[in-house]
Amino acid sequence: MDLSERKLKILQAIIYDFIKTAEPVGSRTLSKNYDLGISPATIRNEMSDLEEMGYLSHPHTSSGRVPSEKAYRLYVDRMMDKRELTVVEKNNIAQSLYNNVTELESIVERAAHILSEITNLTAFAMTPRQDEDTLKYVNLLPVDERTVVLMIVSDSGKVSNTALKINKPVSQETLSLLSKNMTYSFKGKTISEALTLDIIETFRNDAESMAMYEQTIVPSFIKTLEDMLNVNLYMDGYTNIFSLPEYSDIEKAKMFFEMIGRKDDFAQKLINRDNGMIITIGNENQDEQLADCSLVTATYHINGKQVGKIGVIGPTRMKYGEVTSVMEFLSENISQAFKIAEGDDDE
Repeated sequence: MDLSERKLKILQAIIYDFIKTAEPVGSRTLSKNYDLGISPATIRNEMSDLEEMGYLSHPHTSSGRVPSEKAYRLYVDRMMDKRELTVVEKNNIAQSLYNNVTELESIVERAAHILSEITNLTAFAMTPRQDEDTLKYVNLLPVDERTVVLMIVSDSGKVSNTALKINKPVSQETLSLLSKNMTYSFKGKTISEALTLDIIETFRNDAESMAMYEQTIVPSFIKTLEDMLNVNLYMDGYTNIFSLPEYSDIEKAKMFFEMIGRKDDFAQKLINRDNGMIITIGNENQDEQLADCSLVTATYHINGKQVGKIGVIGPTRMKYGEVTSVMEFLSENISQAFKIAEGDDDE
């Protein structure tokens, strides 16, 4: 059954007021604070109808009503006004994201921090799975006579550094030769492809200097490639929930912390979500742990490829219009920040 324009207007006002105050909304509040053009009695009748239709619920301790998950879904799909970010806000976000960027990992971590600060929710940002990511170059950097840092850089901007001990001193010249040979052998190959090659045989065949270090470098090289296939999940704003009345119940707050503390499980949930701006509310999450939460995720791109996700998790009473606006702007600008980090900014 379609809602009348009047019911939609009343429901929108209730949702707006409840998101703002976290207090059940009564007919008197609506009549006083919103120009609905109808009497409190008429508002009460319409609210009763909305409750019967499943859009409102009636807390036992209050005469007011609160929106249901069904109401939030209708709001997000049909009534939500996205809050346009001001020029100052956009500049502040961009400056914070671009400032002193060095690699994709740090950009993604910073994006989670910015998102949590602006929304006052628990925010996260996830690096991409690297199955199809191609290797850009390999570098071996000396720390001291017997310690070397193995650096592997992929085309998506993922940088992995591994310190390793070697069994005999190595010169800068030898490290440069090793780096060039390894880059030549693996550049342009996906991480998955590189792992299927006989890496030990590659070392033995390429140069005598490489063969000398196969026992120390090859295991670290393989382990680093395997680690690069994993996603990294950065989370920020854990304690923001304490400012939300929904989590004033210690047990509920504890359950929330336990859920987001299982990072591997949470990361898998994010991997399984569709790309684009996705909002799932309460039981739409099909996960008992998320039954009281809304989860909002967006995809960011690097070099035109869908690569990772950013998002927030919090109560169903959420400023959806603001959250989605900030996430859209952030996801668009992660790619630009990466270009700056690569020294490839055309602006």
